[in-house]
Amino acid sequence: MLPTAAKCPLQLNSHGQLRHFLSLDDLPRELLTEILDTADSFLEVGARAVKKVPLLRGKTVCNVFFENSTRTRTTFELAAQRLSADVISLNVSTSSTSKGESLFDTLRNLEAMAADMFVVRHSDSGAAHFIAEHVCPDVAIINGGDGRHAHPTQGMLDMLTIRRHKGGFENLSVAIVGDILHSRVARSDMFALRALGCRDIRVIGPKTLLPVGLEDYGMRVFTSLSEGLKDVDVVIMLRLQRERMHGGLLPSEGEFYRLYGLSSERLALAKPDAIVMHPGPINRGVEIESAVADGPQSVILNQVTYGIAVRMAVLSMTMSGQTAERQLESERAAEEQN
Repeated sequence: MLPTAAKCPLQLNSHGQLRHFLSLDDLPRELLTEILDTADSFLEVGARAVKKVPLLRGKTVCNVFFENSTRTRTTFELAAQRLSADVISLNVSTSSTSKGESLFDTLRNLEAMAADMFVVRHSDSGAAHFIAEHVCPDVAIINGGDGRHAHPTQGMLDMLTIRRHKGGFENLSVAIVGDILHSRVARSDMFALRALGCRDIRVIGPKTLLPVGLEDYGMRVFTSLSEGLKDVDVVIMLRLQRERMHGGLLPSEGEFYRLYGLSSERLALAKPDAIVMHPGPINRGVEIESAVADGPQSVILNQVTYGIAVRMAVLSMTMSGQTAERQLESERAAEEQN
């Protein structure tokens, strides 16, 4: 049973369907599973000679990136195009906001383009929620990553990768390694893994890159990579996010690699069939050894493929939720007139 709109007022409509897709914090297992199942069905589309379905024909998806990200923007573009939507991509970071225009003013100008959906990426945490709160009711907002807060489609493509390679979540041990403090991917992965029933979620990193209170959310915290990797099924390495660091959180990248870089020797501590993941872009020789990134246990390129299918699922489900809500509003208006 899906939650009522009261529990997730921004993200869900009155039927418990997606209205916006902003974070994974409050979404229930049933809905996350529906996203994974829908994404699974879209993987077949990518194997066709003609890689299109007509689900969003006549709709316009606007990618609004206040922060650069070639991989995320490109996969959202492909996802929307494969659903037959018209796509507009704007790199706002180099235009209006750099000239002093506020986020609110930018939003109003974007609304004038009559797009049906905005995919928003922003360096400030909470930006996607702010836009969802102020956008006109018939526009859907997808969070393509906001500050250190959330990256929900990356979280879901990570879950799809794990499910396709490991079958389920309940009996897995999953390690998330590296810059936990600044990582919106880590946050989204932790919420998704917990909601999907994973009982052993480990976070590994230096104390300076570990948020306080992770144990309160059911995480097992390690500052030793060797101890944390012992007998895990999945290793999710994170990018070292220098652009979000302030102060001397690390002595050097070389020292970080010495203590927390994933080498073949350290990967041997995990289970023999453990898979290695990374949200990209990879810093080889800083977070991960090339032999591991390109090795037989790596599923990093699979993540990119699954990311298109997950974003197709989220776009189509959110648009369906918006359509259902508009239909309900029309029916209510007709009843009031009668």
